[in-house]
Amino acid sequence: MSASLSEPRVLPESRVGVWLIGARGSVATTVVAGCAAVTAGLHAPTGMVTETALFSDCGLPSLSSLVFGGHDTVDCPLPKRAETLAAERVLPYGLPSAVEAELAAADREIRPGGPAPGDTRDPAELVEAFAADIRDFVRRSGLARAVVVNVASTEPAATGSALPPSSLYAAAALRAGCPYVNFTPSTGLHHPALASLARSSGLPYAGRDGKTGQTLLRSVLGPMFAQRALTVRAWSGTNLLGGGDGASLADPAAAAAKNAGKERVLADTLGAAPEGEVHIDDVPALGDWKTAWDHIAFDGFLGTRMILQTTWQGCDSALAAPLILDLARIVTRAHDAGLSGPLSDLAFYFKDPVGEAPAGLGEQYAALATLAGRLAESSGEAL
Repeated sequence: MSASLSEPRVLPESRVGVWLIGARGSVATTVVAGCAAVTAGLHAPTGMVTETALFSDCGLPSLSSLVFGGHDTVDCPLPKRAETLAAERVLPYGLPSAVEAELAAADREIRPGGPAPGDTRDPAELVEAFAADIRDFVRRSGLARAVVVNVASTEPAATGSALPPSSLYAAAALRAGCPYVNFTPSTGLHHPALASLARSSGLPYAGRDGKTGQTLLRSVLGPMFAQRALTVRAWSGTNLLGGGDGASLADPAAAAAKNAGKERVLADTLGAAPEGEVHIDDVPALGDWKTAWDHIAFDGFLGTRMILQTTWQGCDSALAAPLILDLARIVTRAHDAGLSGPLSDLAFYFKDPVGEAPAGLGEQYAALATLAGRLAESSGEAL
């Protein structure tokens, strides 16, 4: 079921909360620092689709209206984390000091996540505690609404009936009356035990697993081969990355959860899954930088065998941060406009999108444009 539209509720200039799960990680720190930098005019909003003409009339909340908080299990303050990222060339030199006040303000709104080792609370108690943190954030900050975005490290796929941490946070978001975005491959709202809560919440939600590099390219190349009637025989890939994501993906179960979305894009765009696998290697020396290499074997006319190889090198946090700011603004505006249920029109941003959605980037962009049109129409009605 796709989202439905009703009357708009809140003026777009209201202050809006962005509650980040994994709020002291590299991605979250880049989101907060980047938002402050763009708001202050220190840097251009490069990579933000919401800053293009497509969304100019949609009534999105301004970047200056966003207020940040979140949950995390680590205690390194955001200003200190930003300094580390600047030393690694993830953030521009001098930016942490330029936006230190904004980083410190967000850090004051970060609450302990979990479950921590030795925590004896049951899942219901954890969900309620997390939801109470979010509700308190909204109340104390005088926010019109808030959106919860999961940017924590990838966890292994859920097995059995127990709710993994990502699902506890997702349930807490809905309990607190907040739309939810899962930017990770982790289970989140995909857990069967949360299906009823997602349906009954009346809230919009989106995910999962942000499409930032290798899979973004696959979602363009896959349709190209299919549309040109070229037979792909094998498609193999390798990812080299470090940082927290590299460490978490060193766990084979977590890597399998990550790779599932990459493989699904190929199967959906090509019509069948080709031979080949994606390997993920943790290289701590790379830090937040990653290299993705693909080797594509395909047949041309008369069975002529050919090869395409691609190399993608980039900074994971810098690729993800503008997308997260986009999603926070769009999903907040969707909530404002009365949308509810899975936001399948946001497939443009994800490897494994919720709802029924095309897999090719061109079709996904067209769906995103349709959503922008609906939000613009709603914004006009509100005026």
